[in-house]
Order: sequence, then structure tokens, then C-alpha cells
Amino acid sequence: MPSRPNLNDDDLDTGFAAEDEFAKTPSVLADDSTDLVVPPAPATSHAEPAGPAADMHLTAFPGSQQMVSAQPKSANPVGDLQAGAEAALSEAGIPRIAIHVFCEQPATAALADKASRDRRLSRAAASVRPGGLAGAVEYYQNQPTPSLVIVESSDPRDVMLGLLDQLAEVCDPGTKVIVIGSANDIALYRELMRRGVSEYLVPPLQPMQLINAITTLYSDPAAPFVGRQIAFVGAKGGVGASTLAHNFAFTLSERMQTNTVIADLDLAFGTAGLDFNQDPLQGMANALSQPDRLDPVLLERMTVRCGEHLTLLAAPAALDDDYDIAADAYDEVVAKIRATAPFVVLDLPHLWNAWTRRLLLSSDEVVIVATPDLASLRNAKNLLDLLRQQRPNDAPPRLILNQVGVPGRPEIPVKDFGEAMGVPPALVLAFEPGLYGKAANNGQMLMEVGPKTRAAEGLDHLAQLISRREPMRAVRRGGLLASLLKFK
Repeated sequence: MPSRPNLNDDDLDTGFAAEDEFAKTPSVLADDSTDLVVPPAPATSHAEPAGPAADMHLTAFPGSQQMVSAQPKSANPVGDLQAGAEAALSEAGIPRIAIHVFCEQPATAALADKASRDRRLSRAAASVRPGGLAGAVEYYQNQPTPSLVIVESSDPRDVMLGLLDQLAEVCDPGTKVIVIGSANDIALYRELMRRGVSEYLVPPLQPMQLINAITTLYSDPAAPFVGRQIAFVGAKGGVGASTLAHNFAFTLSERMQTNTVIADLDLAFGTAGLDFNQDPLQGMANALSQPDRLDPVLLERMTVRCGEHLTLLAAPAALDDDYDIAADAYDEVVAKIRATAPFVVLDLPHLWNAWTRRLLLSSDEVVIVATPDLASLRNAKNLLDLLRQQRPNDAPPRLILNQVGVPGRPEIPVKDFGEAMGVPPALVLAFEPGLYGKAANNGQMLMEVGPKTRAAEGLDHLAQLISRREPMRAVRRGGLLASLLKFK
């Protein structure tokens, strides 16, 4: 069996640090062809920026400090910073605070209620009340103010400023204020910032704009960097979810030249070690058994290098233990892994319990792998419906239809499968046992065995789609001097 170069002695350079206290700041459907890889259309962001960030404050409404972000040591630092920023906003990093929202319009109340049920605000206690800015002034005459007050006001400028002055008189120290107004006026915005308002938003608004505004107020650069979490899950056993997760991570790390970690969470039957021809002495089970002791040094000892930018936290794939581990341990370990790289790919087993559910719901991207049969369709639809219901402000999961065209097997046509799911497949991969078998037996990835195959090209496209990057171009060694020496 061909062996990979031993890269385990190289340092796993996370390249991310921060030192300040607080920061402010569809697809094309495939036809029924059995050997077609369908590249999806470029994904569009489902949320717009929340507006200008406020960084000035007075005593009445304490504001926030300036953001400082360190440069990662990476072949693609700009892309890594972008991935980190997106993950930081998507991470449920809001502290356990109370949020009061005072609305004038029913549409704003509905928007605030939808935002309050988002996974990113799961630790915050939010309440939505009528009355707008005037109602907030009246309510806090005899009540303490929470950590964050969001008020809506359609009043004229002078009336709004007067009410804000009254609100400032009853606000407790440390309270932040976000104003939702009707006037898109830069002069008004500057005046609100001067008076200590933390943010000013103008309708029409989407829930993610309000969520991002809140997240920006409470993001903490002193906390560890948070990489994007991408979860692969199979609609049923044997659909190839693990194989595709490993190949996706390898493609992402090699083509985008960005640090990536694979976390094999199938402790009893995980195959990541086999796929990468690795047999580490420690791995995921060790990390989960002592999550409170897991620091960057210990975590690095438990991982193995599978490439210049790829690291693996392998499963033991042994039946010596029952692996009865609390869901909180999975959350803690995955959170610490996310602090080591811009992208973390979770290989989830085909199980349903508290920790698999929580990891799916907390992931930035979810990829469901299915085969074109009835059982896969039912299970994938159940997963999709749950994720849509529990993550209303996130993009829907991406669907990979795998092993299409097995000889002699009745299959659901790709078009019908997509219509039943309500989401077109992001990728359709043909049944190619020779290609996948050769890669598995050699301990290699599809990009190594057949870089020009449709499966490898499809995974390359999926990596670009999820990372929102273009592949890094190869740098010519020697530079200009080497080129000039050729002519001598």
C-alpha cells in the first residue's frame, strides 16, 4: 500500500490570535444520466450586512471598543480571514444577556421574534414588546434596563432625540441601545452615534441583519478564533458520506491552500484513518474522554498530518468501549477544534441522539449525502425539514446525490428526487466502484488517483461553493531570477 510522507512532525500553525477585549464592529438539476456531475449555480448570501458599525459612546449608552484581528499564517490569508469573520458571525457567541425589543410596527415585532429564535441567540433571553421608543421610556421608569435595548421609532428627528435623552436618563450603566428608525439619514446616524447609540438600522430588515448587529456588539476578539464548521451526514448507512467528507476536506485544503481539520466522530466504525493510510495512537476518543484538559498542545498531539494544510483527528475504530459520552463533551471538543483552523469538516455517523442533533444544528454548513432510493429520500427529507425548521435564518442544507446509476438497481430519477426534497442536488455523482475502490485500497483521495475524473472535479466545485473561494494558483518556483537564467 503506498504510504504518505510523514508530516506529523510539522507544527500545526493555527495562525490566529486576537488581543482586544471586545469587538464592535439554487442549483442546476441533473437529468437522468448516470455519469453526470452537476455543478450547482453560485450560492448567494442569505443575509445582508447589518449596516454601519458604531464605535462611539457616551456615558449614557456605553458602546464598544475597536476590533483588532491578527493575520493568519496561511497560503491564502485573505480567504482565511473572510472564513473566520463569517464563522464568528454565525457562531452562537452571544453571551447570556437579556434583550428587550420595543416595536411600533407588527412587521418589526414578527422580525424580532423570528430573530430571537435563531440558534445564534440561543443563550440570550429576548422579549418583544409593543410601544416603540416612547413605550421603552415609560417602561423603564420603574424597571431596571437589560444588557441590550432595541427600540423602534418613526418619530421626527427632534422627537426621537428627545425621547432618547429621556431613555438615557433611566438606563443602567452598561446598557447598549440599538435604534430602528424610518429615516435613512447620515446626519441623524452621526448624531445618534454621538449620543451613545450602539447601532442604527433602517427598514426593510431581514432577521439576519438584526442578528448580525447584535453579534457585532458582543463579539470578543480575545476569544479563540472560530473556524467554519461543515457537517457531512448520510441519509442512511452506506451512502458514502464519510468518503465524500474526507475527499471534500482534502480537496478544500489542497485546492484552496487553507488549513482544514477532519474530525471523525464515528468512534466505533470510523474510516478516516484507513482513507488517509494513518494509524494514530491517539485521536477523537482521547479528546472526548478529557475535554476539560484539552488545550492546543494536547490537541496537536492527538492529530496527524495528512497534507501540508490538512489535519486529522481520527476515530479509534475499535469496539473496546461503549463510548457513552455526554453531548456537552462533543460540543466542548468541537469548539476547541474550531479554534485551530479556518475550516473544520465533521464526519458524523449515521446515528440520531442528542450530540449529533446539536452538532448538525450548530454547523455553518450541512451536507446531506443520499442515494437515489426511497429510504434515502425519506430520511433526507426528514433531515432537511428539521434543519429548516430549527435554522430558519440559515441557508438550507446542500444535497449530494451519490452512487447514481448502479447497474440493475431501480432508482428515483434525479429530477424527481430534487422535486420531492424541495431542494435541487448541489452535486450528482455517478456509481464508479473502480475509482473509489482504487482510492480506498491505496489510502489516497480521488484527487490523487484521478484528478481529471468527474467525481474529483465535482468535489472541487463543491469546495469552491462552500468556501466561497477560487482555487489558489500554483506559484512558479524560482520567480523572475530563475526565468532570466534560462536564457543564459
